[in-house]
Amino acid sequence: MLEYKYDTQLLIEGNNLSEDDISDYIRNNIEGDCLLVVGDENLIKIHFHTNTPWEVLKYCASIGDIFDIVVEDMQRQSNGLHG
Repeated sequence: MLEYKYDTQLLIEGNNLSEDDISDYIRNNIEGDCLLVVGDENLIKIHFHTNTPWEVLKYCASIGDIFDIVVEDMQRQSNGLHG
């Protein structure tokens, strides 16, 4: 059994985006692991394992336009099913 079930990935497009601010917010407010936040002030890529992907989407949508959203169930994948 995985501790964090959902692999959550997305892009955020906006103005004055900060990798550090986004990373700090997610680490301090949303439980999970394997966080990657990379990009520049206009486009950020997020990768995060969590049990509450909707919280990641809600936060990211509050700071910019979100797109290329992928939420995969890693438990299903490990069981040989489609995620």
